[in-house]
Amino acid sequence: MPRKIAAGNWKMNGLRADLDVLRAIAAHQAASVEVLICPPATLIAACADLPLGIGGQDCHVSAYGAHTGDISAEMLADAGARTVLTGHSERRADHGESDAMVAAKTQAAYRAGLRAIICIGETLDQREEGATLSVIDTQLAGSVPDDATAANTVIAYEPVWAIGTGRIPTMEQVAEVHAHIRQRLADRFADGAEFPLLYGGSVKAGNAAEIFAVANVDGALVGGASLKAADFIPIIDALAATSS
Repeated sequence: MPRKIAAGNWKMNGLRADLDVLRAIAAHQAASVEVLICPPATLIAACADLPLGIGGQDCHVSAYGAHTGDISAEMLADAGARTVLTGHSERRADHGESDAMVAAKTQAAYRAGLRAIICIGETLDQREEGATLSVIDTQLAGSVPDDATAANTVIAYEPVWAIGTGRIPTMEQVAEVHAHIRQRLADRFADGAEFPLLYGGSVKAGNAAEIFAVANVDGALVGGASLKAADFIPIIDALAATSS
């Protein structure tokens, strides 16, 4: 069975003064749930020794070179990260990252020994046009490398229109997309049934249990609600309850 993962993406938030939040989250252990935080790169080394999974939010395709302001997967690993996000919708939108670029960054993660959480999801226009599953198919085919495995890859479905808006799809819509992703992975990879599938998009304590009850939802990629331990810990507990 896919492992359960509660992942938090801090985005461009967090200073050294906020390390107490990570300590509080790390102190809360939940059986059968992997807890992971992707803080800004400036905090990775400072929290790498905590009993908590630490990930980067992005990486460059190259291991080193003249790429001012970028950070390589090897640098993330050296700082103490073990996972990295690739293809987040904010990277795709703000930096024009294509599926091919996401796949290249994912392979860079593999090269450095990092696990990749590959983010996919449709915009509101695409949802309203009835193109959701087509978009998902295109992103899966173009963003997930052929050497992906359940050990080195997690897929996060994040409908773009639900990120940070307070809106979420219906549980039927979540179930449809996650079942579709699972089938596509099973068709393509020998261990496709074991890839963890995360849902992301306005996940919070009040809706986590309902989301985690949906088939093929193995956890969540959480944004704003991961910035405070009091908001994130109930999400972890809700996920743990699905495993008991």
